[in-house]
Amino acid sequence: MTEKKMNVESFNLDHTKVKAPYVRLADIKQGQNGDQIHKYDLRICQPNKEHMEMPALHSLEHLMAELSRNHTDKVVDISPMGCQTGFYIAMINHDNYDDVLTIIEQTLNDVLVATEVPACNEMQCGWAASHSLEGAQKLARDLLAKRGEWTEVFA
Repeated sequence: MTEKKMNVESFNLDHTKVKAPYVRLADIKQGQNGDQIHKYDLRICQPNKEHMEMPALHSLEHLMAELSRNHTDKVVDISPMGCQTGFYIAMINHDNYDDVLTIIEQTLNDVLVATEVPACNEMQCGWAASHSLEGAQKLARDLLAKRGEWTEVFA
C-alpha cells in the first residue's frame, strides 16, 4: 500500500530506515527575490528507540542557537523536533553541505567548553527551570564522537 504524500517533508521520510546520528538536507524553499532557505535535519537520536531529555535538549537548543552565529551569519533558526530526536537548522543562501557540517561541529565544540546556558533566566526564556548544561554537553560529546557518521542517513 502506498502512503499518501504529506505536505511536511519529514512526514514522508521512513523513520524506520534512517540511522542516527546524521545530517541531511530536508528541504529547500525559494523566496520571491531569489533567496533560498535550506532546512537541515540534524538527527541525534534513533527515531522511536531513544530521545533527548527535555532539560538537555532545551539547553542544547539555547547553546546551538547562540553559538552557531559565531561561525556564520547564515543561520535563520535552530529548532528542536517535537519527537525529541533532533533539530532542524534553517540557513539562508547557504547550500554548502560540507560547510554546514563544519559549522555544526564547531558549534558543538563550543558547547563542550561553555560554562553556562545562554538566556537561561525567566526574563529571556519561557521555561528557565528546565535546563541542563551537563546534559547538553553530553549530547554534544556523543554527537561529536560519531562525526564520521553524519553523512550516512540510511542504515
